[in-house]
Amino acid sequence: MTPVTTFAGRTVAVFGVARSGLAAARALAAGGATVVCADDTAGSRTAAAAAGFTVEDLREADWSRFAALVLAPGVPLTHPEPHWIVRKAQVAGVEIIGDVELYCRERAKIAPDAPFVAITGTNGKSTTTALTAHILRSAGRDVQMGGNIGTAILDLAPPARDRVHVIEMSSFQIELTPSLAPSVGVLLNISPDHLDRHGTMEHYAALKARLVAHAEHPVIGEDDDWCRDIAERLRLANRTWVDLVSVRGRSSHGWYVNGTELVARAR
Repeated sequence: MTPVTTFAGRTVAVFGVARSGLAAARALAAGGATVVCADDTAGSRTAAAAAGFTVEDLREADWSRFAALVLAPGVPLTHPEPHWIVRKAQVAGVEIIGDVELYCRERAKIAPDAPFVAITGTNGKSTTTALTAHILRSAGRDVQMGGNIGTAILDLAPPARDRVHVIEMSSFQIELTPSLAPSVGVLLNISPDHLDRHGTMEHYAALKARLVAHAEHPVIGEDDDWCRDIAERLRLANRTWVDLVSVRGRSSHGWYVNGTELVARAR
């Protein structure tokens, strides 16, 4: 577990207490926060209560006591319309964040140099995450893998300078992680998906772009127009260290496939 100490002494609401939500509640409590859980599903409320957490109906709660709302990624933030608890938090001026944001804040506090590889894309992100973790483990590194794949990020060991976190991130998770700034950010591809939750392709692509926007080392697939546009905007912002990846042709710089070979082309 990664105890979240950045909310020590404050009260935090956690809504959606299935896998990642319950992990966030445990991590917040371990870090010294008072946690109040809520969920639309009776089974999840029962599980949270059985785990020792206070469970309340937050429709009539005093929201002035909450320092933040930690929202499960499956709960609508904007489309097709904000969930009722989102509206409650917005009216009260309470920030809305996700479990990966809690990890990012803890990393910034205790181990800002800890290696953090974040991976997203419409297709292939689970495979890429698993392969990246496997390669790093084979190289003898201490690797923690999770996020949208397998283990919730806060159930992993804490960030440390000699430990690599390899984290798959969905667009829902990115949306709830405003301080996302991984060591390596990988954006594989973008094609229409989850538009019922994001409204338009432009909004969906903008969310995906956030993963590489503040990465120390962005890696972007260049085989679709959306990703090429994101890479070009980073280049125009003088992010000259962006690496491109292609399986369809010669990359201007970065990596591409030539038959059965993987070729690195220098800038």
